[in-house]
Amino acid sequence: MDKQKQGFDKAELDLLKEGLKRSYKERFEMATRLYKIQQTMNKATITHKPFISK
Repeated sequence: MDKQKQGFDKAELDLLKEGLKRSYKERFEMATRLYKIQQTMNKATITHKPFISK
């Protein structure tokens, strides 16, 4: 159990270090992409069309 926690802690630190390597421009572009996806998903409507077999 303790070994698993250490693995998670290391993975978390690795992700943080990876994030720090990115420039402000890269972070901005990623955030913009996520924002655009969020906007698209908010506008989306799900319509159900029954399957018609021929």
